Amino acid sequence: MATKETKQRGRPRSFDRETALEQAVRSFWERGYEATSISDLTRAMGISAPSLYAAFGDKRALFDEVVAEYGRLYGGFLSRAVTEEPTARGGVERALREAAAEYTLPGRPRGCLVISAALNISPGSAEVADSLREMRLSNVREIAGAIRADIASGELPPDTDAGALAAYTGAVIQGMSQQARDGAERTELEAIAELALKAWPRKTGREVR
Repeated sequence: MATKETKQRGRPRSFDRETALEQAVRSFWERGYEATSISDLTRAMGISAPSLYAAFGDKRALFDEVVAEYGRLYGGFLSRAVTEEPTARGGVERALREAAAEYTLPGRPRGCLVISAALNISPGSAEVADSLREMRLSNVREIAGAIRADIASGELPPDTDAGALAAYTGAVIQGMSQQARDGAERTELEAIAELALKAWPRKTGREVR
């Protein structure tokens, strides 16, 4: 009678990877990239350093995965709003209101990980800062594209500066994130959003018959 061959492929993982990744998200979200150490991560994730390296790679590789997971679970609302709403102003209004809610939701770190994680970063981690900056700039470019589409359709005046208006919107969102981290409540951020929307040009007038 033949014996069944078994092959051991290393020690089986003794932790839930998704749960550990979620804890890593919270750690980087709370402290930022530079201030979050491997010991901070292993403590939060409930795993050893060898297990972390085996499952996620080094700190930078883990952070890249954290940013993707953050976008899937918590971020991305700005892009969705701009894409789904029929006008650029409508998309930005929705995004600002959602930012006020998301950045102050109880039980989560405050603000936006993509905005705050690269603060006070060292030159040795410049690639991390560059990657997050590109994500923020991509959002601004998406807003600018929606504004240009509204200019072309007559929804906004032809002299609207799409680049400046999109950059202004990005600055407001970044400021709201920092205000939330400084303790601002949802109603305070909603008031900022209301004021920011007043800077938008009025819709092009159309002849009424």
